[in-house]
Amino acid sequence: MTMIKNIVTIKGKKDGLVFQLDDVCSLDELYAQLKEKVEHSHQQILSGPPVEITIELGNRYLNVEQEKELRDIIGLRPNLVVRTLESDVITKEQALLDKLASIMRVEIGTVRSGQELRSEGDLLLLGDINPGGCVYCAGSLFVMGALRGMAHAGCNGDEQAIIAASQLRPTQLRIADIISRPPDEWMDGNYEMEFAYLEEGQMSIDKLNQLHRLRSDYFRDKGALGNMGGI
Repeated sequence: MTMIKNIVTIKGKKDGLVFQLDDVCSLDELYAQLKEKVEHSHQQILSGPPVEITIELGNRYLNVEQEKELRDIIGLRPNLVVRTLESDVITKEQALLDKLASIMRVEIGTVRSGQELRSEGDLLLLGDINPGGCVYCAGSLFVMGALRGMAHAGCNGDEQAIIAASQLRPTQLRIADIISRPPDEWMDGNYEMEFAYLEEGQMSIDKLNQLHRLRSDYFRDKGALGNMGGI
C-alpha cells in the first residue's frame, strides 16, 4: 500500500488554526491535497462557527494568481477566514522597500481627510492616504498601504521622482508639474504594487518590479539599488 505524503498540516491554536504547507512539492500537488483536506477531512475543526486561519508557506512565494487560487480553496469552507499568509521569502519589491527605509524619511500612520504631510526629500509612508488626504514631497514617495488621496512627488520640479503604493487608487497624482489621468481610470481591479513615473512628459504606470528598468540610475545614485543585484 502506497502512503500519501502529508504536505498539508492543520493545527489548532488558541486563536484559530494554522495551515502549514510543504514548500518543496509542486504547487499542483499541494493544492490538490489542500482541497481534499478542506472538503473531506477535519470535519470537527473545519466546520461550525467562523474561525481565523494563518497559512504558513515556508520558503515558497506565491504570485497574485497563485494566492487567489489558494484563497479560493480555503473559501470552499465559508466559515474559514484567512487572517494572514506568512512566507519566509521576501519579494524584490519588499527588499527594495526595506533598503529604502534605511536611506529616507519614514513616517508611520494614516493621512486622513483634511490632513497634509510634507517632506523635503524621499518619503516612505507606512500607512494609508485616505481620500481628502494630501502628501507632498520633493523626492519620491513610497506608500506601504493604500493611496486613495492626493500625492505630489518631485514638487520642486524633479521629473525623475516616482510615486509607488501597495494599492494605487488616487484621487490625483502629480509628479513635478504633470497631473495624472482621471481617478475613475485607476479602478482596474489590480492589487499588485505599482508606481507612477514620467516618460516623455506623460505620466505612466507600471509594476514596481519594473522599477530597475526605468529608474535604476536614479535610485542607484541614492544607494537604494547598489547592493541588491539590480532589482
